[in-house]
Amino acid sequence: MQATVPSRRVRARNASRDAIGMACVAALLALAPLAASAKKSDRQQVMNYAARHTDAYNAPNTVTTLTGNVRITQGTMLVTGDVAKIYLDGDQQVSRVVVTGKPAHIQELDENNNLMTGDGTMLDYDNTNSIAVLTGNAVVNQQCRGEFHGDKLTYNQDTSQITGDTAGDGLVHGVILPKNTTATPVVCARPPTAQPVPDNEPVAGRLPAKAVTPAPAKTDTPAKGH
Repeated sequence: MQATVPSRRVRARNASRDAIGMACVAALLALAPLAASAKKSDRQQVMNYAARHTDAYNAPNTVTTLTGNVRITQGTMLVTGDVAKIYLDGDQQVSRVVVTGKPAHIQELDENNNLMTGDGTMLDYDNTNSIAVLTGNAVVNQQCRGEFHGDKLTYNQDTSQITGDTAGDGLVHGVILPKNTTATPVVCARPPTAQPVPDNEPVAGRLPAKAVTPAPAKTDTPAKGH
């Protein structure tokens, strides 16, 4: 039996699918190692918030809702948006923050003091595991390093891993900046920062820092004589 040659349309579709898969994998593998991890000290800082209106609770297993020009800070981290829900766990620690906006915005310095910014229609931030998930025209920009675009981007602040997903036949896009090999230092432009909430009497609050259990003290056991 003579084998049939795939049609031009089938070959084009297969090539397009393979190209999409290769582009996604290449972008993920290439961009993930570029960033230094976010400042670990931020997670131990007090979380402050301001908004036009708040329905707040400071009790275990509760949800505080912020509405209008939301601004949340914790150390070098800044989150802004239109509506935010702050989830407290059974120990009254902030476990999760969900923000919607046009856009929902997050920014933070890494351990090298480079700025990371992320924007999307929704931000779902896991404060326990330091993972930010941006959905809806999501963009992650890493100062002096590059940027990443997709329908959904997941950024692990502890490991610096970025994973991306797209809907339909779209592509995950990545841009990687070349290393400067000239004698002239390159001044990296910082991505635009979020505008602060106006000072005309926003509702403000403060949530406690994440509790840290200190390591047990080390004791030296004297050597026994023979």
